[in-house]
Amino acid sequence: MVEGNPRDAESRRAARTAVERAAFAQPLFAPGMRVVDLGCGPGAITLGFEADGSTVDYFEASPLDLPFPDASAAVAFSHGLLERVADPVAVLAELRRVLRPGGRLALSTSDWSRARLRPKTANVDAALRGYYLLLRRTGANPFAGRAIADQVSDAGFTAVVPRTRHRSDLAYRDLATFVENALATALADPAHPDRDQLTSAARSAYSWTRTAGPGDFLQCWTELTATR
Repeated sequence: MVEGNPRDAESRRAARTAVERAAFAQPLFAPGMRVVDLGCGPGAITLGFEADGSTVDYFEASPLDLPFPDASAAVAFSHGLLERVADPVAVLAELRRVLRPGGRLALSTSDWSRARLRPKTANVDAALRGYYLLLRRTGANPFAGRAIADQVSDAGFTAVVPRTRHRSDLAYRDLATFVENALATALADPAHPDRDQLTSAARSAYSWTRTAGPGDFLQCWTELTATR
């Protein structure tokens, strides 16, 4: 299992289980298989894959240079990573390298463009635009789920089957606080290149957090399987 994902939001990742986040991939697993979980973080999902007698080994490595031989894994899984890397096709090509012929790929990638928010006010939209700008500055793509199926095909996989699923990752009010804190942290840097835009977004986030009543937030995830 390879850690390739920044360790922000550690507590939320630790609370995830294989049942919640990887149910779509479970039919691909069988006893004795070698499975690579790329971007596994603290391993909360990974441990849900364990069968009796299985072992879990953790590695830290670049997602572009995995420490595994060619054609050595039966399944490659990744949740919440490819939206955070600058070159997802290169990462997918590396996963294809370590998969044996006929091996299976299972990915879950977020897509903020299809997230469901209610109410979605002008302040909510403006605050989220600022947050998306922060993500892009790190090389991330907040709308990655829209493109992931084409990118998997471009990396040489076949039998690509995507579907979308909406999940409650955060409460509506918690999302408002999360976005406000992210913008405030960025603005602590007086030389931030997007300071003017982020300042405007932060004002909207401030209004959102202080006026947010009951609401709903469902993140959109593209869940995908494919064959090497």
